Order: sequence, then structure tokens, then C-alpha cells
Amino acid sequence: MPTLPAFISSSPRARRWLRLGAALTAVAALSACVVAPPVYHQSSYPYQPAPRTYPAYPAQVAPYGTLEYGHVANIDVMRSERPGYGTSGGGAVAGGLIGGVVGNQFGQGSGRAAATALGLVGGALLGNAIEAQNNGPRAHESYRISIQTDRGEWRVFDVPHPGDLQVGDRVRIDNGQISRY
Repeated sequence: MPTLPAFISSSPRARRWLRLGAALTAVAALSACVVAPPVYHQSSYPYQPAPRTYPAYPAQVAPYGTLEYGHVANIDVMRSERPGYGTSGGGAVAGGLIGGVVGNQFGQGSGRAAATALGLVGGALLGNAIEAQNNGPRAHESYRISIQTDRGEWRVFDVPHPGDLQVGDRVRIDNGQISRY
């Protein structure tokens, strides 16, 4: 058995805190989250007309320069969703093991057995709850801004937020950046 420093080996309380710290470190390491890739769906603003069918989109950068003018023709909400896929039981098992180890650090005799059992049950419930939260459904929204240039061409930009742009606004496209004109 490896030797502990004198201040830890001489104090049962210090050893107990060391074990508790190791157990909490293990809980933190096991509670990492894993997220599946999103599935994309498209919907329109409630006040927008139904999405229009546009001709094939040209490249976003203007072929004759980097400065263009036009107007916002449409703003669509791009919603990505990932459905939840429930729990597998792994969180409950890992939480129960860690809870049992932590519960075993307290009490003596039958009190220690009770603390271990309580740690097992509490850890399993907590581990299952953490896994259910990490595996729950997720939703994210971004925006697709369609701009018709003064030359009659279409430019489409996918942005995280449209800012203060609205349908019909006059805009300037400068090197791929949209701004109100």
C-alpha cells in the first residue's frame, strides 16, 4: 500500500476528506455531457407569407466586386431540433456506485451500512436525473435572410440573429456583410 504523508495518515478525519474529495472528483468526471448532431427543419415567421421558391442561389460574394445594394425579400427561421433519447441506465449505475463510495465514508457499524445504502439510492437517482437532462430534446434557431440585389440577383445569408433587419429593408452587402442602407 502506498504511504501517505504524515499529516494525512495520522488523522482519520483528513483521510475521510481525502476520500470524499476523490469521490467528488469522480462524480464531476462522470457527469460530462454528450450531444447528438442536430436535425434541421425550416419554418417561417408567423407574420411572413409562405416560403417562396427561388431560382438556384449564386455565390454570396458579388461576381463584379464586393459592394452591392438590394432589399430584404424574406427572413426565414431555421429551427434545428434534436429529439430526446431517454436514459440508458448508465447514469443511475454510475451515480449509485459513486454514491455508495461516498456514503461508505460516513458513520461506523450499522450507521455506515445505512449511509452506504442511502448513498447508493441517492446517487442512482441523481445520476439518472443528470443523464435524462443531458439526453433531453434540444432546439436551436438561426435565420436565413434572402436579399434581392438591385441587379435582380439573389443572395442568401444564414445568420445566428437578424438584428434589426425586416422584410423590405434596403440593405448594403459589403464583402459578405449585411447592413441597413
